[in-house]
Amino acid sequence: MYDPVQLRTFLTVAQTLSFTQAAGRLGVGQSTVSQHVRRLEEATGRPLFVRDTHSVGLTDDGEALLGFARTILEANERAAAFFAGTRLRGRLRFGASEDFVLTRLPEILEGFRHEHPEVELELSVELSGTLHERLDAGRLDLVLAKRRGPGDERGRLVWRDRMVWIGAEGLRVDPERPVPLVVFPPPGITRARALEVLEGEGRGWRIACTSGSLSGLVAAARAGLGVMAHTRGLIPPGLVRVGGLPELGPVEFALLRGARPSAAAEALAAAVLSGADRLSRTSTA
Repeated sequence: MYDPVQLRTFLTVAQTLSFTQAAGRLGVGQSTVSQHVRRLEEATGRPLFVRDTHSVGLTDDGEALLGFARTILEANERAAAFFAGTRLRGRLRFGASEDFVLTRLPEILEGFRHEHPEVELELSVELSGTLHERLDAGRLDLVLAKRRGPGDERGRLVWRDRMVWIGAEGLRVDPERPVPLVVFPPPGITRARALEVLEGEGRGWRIACTSGSLSGLVAAARAGLGVMAHTRGLIPPGLVRVGGLPELGPVEFALLRGARPSAAAEALAAAVLSGADRLSRTSTA
């Protein structure tokens, strides 16, 4: 029998790749997080993380445990909801970043709708910058989006990664010519990061394609029109990392609630957090 508390701690560390961030999200001390992981490793008889003073990563056994942990926790939550006898109702306006269009976010939403059929879920898929604006204006109740940059600590951290340059296989960027960019329009956060980094390095650039949809950008990048800044764990099929350009740095995705979060918003937030490891896995559908 695996302790659900320890499994939740394990999932949180796997999602944030940080014992410190996991402790902050769970509201416990870092020593407690370490203790939970150590006891789970003792229960499984396998090391689950590779860690040093600078980084944390999952072992192969840790990757294998992700699915089991999620299934156990979801079963516990379903049982608790059933015997509590409470049924959530009302309207829930949820905004998700374009980044998650091709991930398994739909599976998380499908599970939520199955568990809470009387909640009217309205989904908006927009640029992260647009979602921040709509949340601040009171037009959304819950948002899953990129944080705006270093120093932005709003919301609950869901997942941390790095941004990389991607493009068509075989694409080479001429160091003597402006970098051709495939970008979202303002207020795209990846667009702003790409321009800021290039200008900080004194690299020239030009806009080769602008599109408000991820599918449009991916099509342009696949055609070899240019490079795009993108999250490392969400690289679309047919595109690869491109070298020879300045580092783009880290990116964080967070859940942000409106001014008056409802019970439905809290339930969906919990579902997203418990399934966050699926957000870095591309859907094959």
